[in-house]
Amino acid sequence: MIGVLRNPTYRALFSAQVIALLGTGLLTVALGLLAFELAGDAAGSVLGTALTIKMVAYVGVAPLVAAIVDRLPKKVVLVGADVVRLAIALLLPFVSEAWQIYVLVFVLQSASATFTPAFQSLIPTVLPEAKDYTRALALSRAAYDLEALLSPAIAALLLTVVSYDNLFVGTAIGFAASAVLVLFAAIPAHLGDGAASTFWERLPTGAKVFARTPGLRFLLATNVVVAAGTALVLVNSVVYAKSVFGLGDAALAITLGAYGVGSLLVAVNIPWIVDRIGVTRTMLTGVVIVLVGLAAAIAVTVLAVAAATGWWALLATWVLLGAGTSLINTPSSRLLADASTPANRNLVYTAQFAFSHACFLVTYPLAGWIGAASMPAAVIALFVIAVAGADTARAVRAHAIRGDHYWESPGRAPQEPPTPSAEHERPGPGTRAR
Repeated sequence: MIGVLRNPTYRALFSAQVIALLGTGLLTVALGLLAFELAGDAAGSVLGTALTIKMVAYVGVAPLVAAIVDRLPKKVVLVGADVVRLAIALLLPFVSEAWQIYVLVFVLQSASATFTPAFQSLIPTVLPEAKDYTRALALSRAAYDLEALLSPAIAALLLTVVSYDNLFVGTAIGFAASAVLVLFAAIPAHLGDGAASTFWERLPTGAKVFARTPGLRFLLATNVVVAAGTALVLVNSVVYAKSVFGLGDAALAITLGAYGVGSLLVAVNIPWIVDRIGVTRTMLTGVVIVLVGLAAAIAVTVLAVAAATGWWALLATWVLLGAGTSLINTPSSRLLADASTPANRNLVYTAQFAFSHACFLVTYPLAGWIGAASMPAAVIALFVIAVAGADTARAVRAHAIRGDHYWESPGRAPQEPPTPSAEHERPGPGTRAR
């Protein structure tokens, strides 16, 4: 898996990702503690609102900005977004009201909505071979998971000697280092000449590719499942740790770390899993595991609310949810790479970025606002949403197979996307020629 780091451009990009992720991990812990300081037991509601605003920025801003900057040099786009995120991180320690959190989160996440799809869409160009790309996805996911494990641990250690607001400084350092690494990476200025030339032509490009590609419609349904499981973890972990179980600040870091452990255990094994059973079967396995994890969370929550016990069961449930979401998320970009070309890839990745976070726009407020009134009711609502997404994903895949579309052929390189008039979808990563 680490062999892909021999590519110097990918090595620089991956290093930038890792350092920025560590800073972002500190930000996650610091925001949770800041919300608890401002709102007490209603911290879940504050976080739910903040994360909803984040999703509004991702869904509303990402497609617009991508269409605007698509013709600009990628290095300028990435470094500029990092500079904005750095500035916002330095302002967060001075927040004293919840509304200030909301404003700063919107600006910071608008910059992230610019950076992330542009960054992700570079990797298939830097590593065009399908197996290399799969290993890069696994390595990238492992980085996310190590961040989820190590950043909370680092945060817990730092919290023993400094106040939580100092964690925002670590976030700023991470964004600064990311900008420097990207600045010196050998990144192509433009990734193709075939993209639509005007803003209004570029804006709907990603959505059009999704509409004509069965594999991407399947991906849309699995986004719903991921959003349900992830919302429970990110919104309500602080409530479980500090309010339900009455534990200290470090318990939040441990809770989030458990989720990271589950995801990491899967991520390091994704290359051989995908090689053996294909992309969509891997993702469907993750869907089932997330459903099992949410069902377990219902039981754990009922027990915890009634008797304030079950801390270790909660951690085990978070491990399970982490494993399931990793099985879905890690190989999913293979479907995106197969459905796009270098010319439109940033727009397709941005469409997935917006569509996936539109699901969080529903699940985050449900987790926060319903959870503020009744934690068991919030978990049940998320479970029902996940079941609906899982059933849709199964139906889309079954219909595509019956329609003689191509699925489950691991190891192929990304191909040109089919034209709207094509009779069949073109084979590629995660698809099988029938």
